[in-house]
Amino acid sequence: MEPVLTDLIRQLSAMPEGERVEAINTIKRALHDVSPFRDEPVDCVVWVRSDRVEANDYNPNSVAAPEMKLLERSIEADGYTQPIVAWPDGEKMTVVDGFHRNRVGKECSAVRDRLMGYLPVVAIRESQNGKEDRVAATIRHNRARGKHGITSMTGIVDYLTKKNWSNKKIGNELGMDADEVLRFRQIGGLAEAFADHEFSEAWEPV
Repeated sequence: MEPVLTDLIRQLSAMPEGERVEAINTIKRALHDVSPFRDEPVDCVVWVRSDRVEANDYNPNSVAAPEMKLLERSIEADGYTQPIVAWPDGEKMTVVDGFHRNRVGKECSAVRDRLMGYLPVVAIRESQNGKEDRVAATIRHNRARGKHGITSMTGIVDYLTKKNWSNKKIGNELGMDADEVLRFRQIGGLAEAFADHEFSEAWEPV
């Protein structure tokens, strides 16, 4: 095996950087296909051009400016220790988890230059083929470590409800108890009920 590896490394080292990255990605995918851990997405982290990685349009997790700065510093000092989780969508990849890691890789010049415009990406399981499944996956990732804006979470619950997800399924998939799901549904219902209602600018006693 050692002569094979030595020859492979020699061939890779002689390639231009772009070709080398693609060759390494191809090797990783081939190894992933025969890996005993091929059902685990993290078994195959590949490097993807940052212009192919797109933010999703539903992420409800917010990061305050100091925490965002700390994340940037962490990636500058420690490197990427967590890949961006994404869904392959044609030539693009849509972020499922890592919304802010994606931003740092694109917006921080020091990181962008160091990674030559690439981002570490892992593809979520192919079974998550519906947008509602990926929305739920994003919430599960976020709720395990962060917090969400109420308005955004209300929109997520409303979206899943319109996809015919039951309260029980929403609770199971997003890690909510029944009362929490009901509260978000009530908030969404109230907002929808009064969406077209015109209110006076001040309360006037009768």
